[in-house]
Amino acid sequence: MKKSKPKVAVVTGASRGAGKGIALGLAASGMTVYVTGRSNTHSLGRAKQHALPGTIHETVNEIRAAGGHAIAVACDHSKDEQVAALFAQVASESGGLDVLVNNATFIHDNLIDPGGFWEKPLDMVDILDVGLRSAYVASYYAAQLMVPKRSGLITFVSSFGSVCYMHGPAYGAQKAGVDKLAADMGVDLADTQVAAVSLWLGMQITERTAVAVQDRPDQYTDFMKMAETPRLNGRVIAALAADPTLMKRSGQTFITAELAIEYGLQDEGGRQPPSHRPMLGEPRIPHPAIVR
Repeated sequence: MKKSKPKVAVVTGASRGAGKGIALGLAASGMTVYVTGRSNTHSLGRAKQHALPGTIHETVNEIRAAGGHAIAVACDHSKDEQVAALFAQVASESGGLDVLVNNATFIHDNLIDPGGFWEKPLDMVDILDVGLRSAYVASYYAAQLMVPKRSGLITFVSSFGSVCYMHGPAYGAQKAGVDKLAADMGVDLADTQVAAVSLWLGMQITERTAVAVQDRPDQYTDFMKMAETPRLNGRVIAALAADPTLMKRSGQTFITAELAIEYGLQDEGGRQPPSHRPMLGEPRIPHPAIVR
């Protein structure tokens, strides 16, 4: 029997944090993972005067050390020409694309500081460039690879901040925006067998949240006891990609902790991270009206 070709995934912003863990989770499922980010030869991540570790090559090396297959591609997702080159490389080397994870997001150093939006730096709004616009651009090029072969999954990393106040209006607008991208791309993709979904992750165990706990222990210490590892979310995305009923989910927003239960997935140590739906809200249901 001929061995099936591994699925191919692109995870944007995967030098560290949620993107790195998602890339590791997808690779563990057997996918070839393209790991993108700006941190190429050295880390560019910072949080509260702390340098955050991680480069695209370190993520790839960790995947390979675990027996997986990954390829590092330096890409600044604020530069459309670099994004176009990324997907051209994927097409040339791998012949197509099965999964896109839109994770790259500009996280300002002052994101969790107290105060009104007018009291914080104006460039907090850059999350609408790298985080919202960049996700549209990556999806634009990914769809051109997926639609002709009538197969694929485009995902957006989102959060409960889409519907509740979380970290200020720029952050909330970006999360609500990617949920809307998934909803409307789902309409455009309805007859293509390519799905678009947005995913609400809970608190993630990452290098950045470790700094947040150190900086604001009164706010984050107890909450982190319910946190998820990003790898679990990678496994959830892999399960979605393999789900024969995937197209029924297209255009919708899901809470990954709930999907984990549905797919029978547990986090490290047999933990089952909770859904924060009762406390933080639930995904909006798109109205069925379509105006073209």
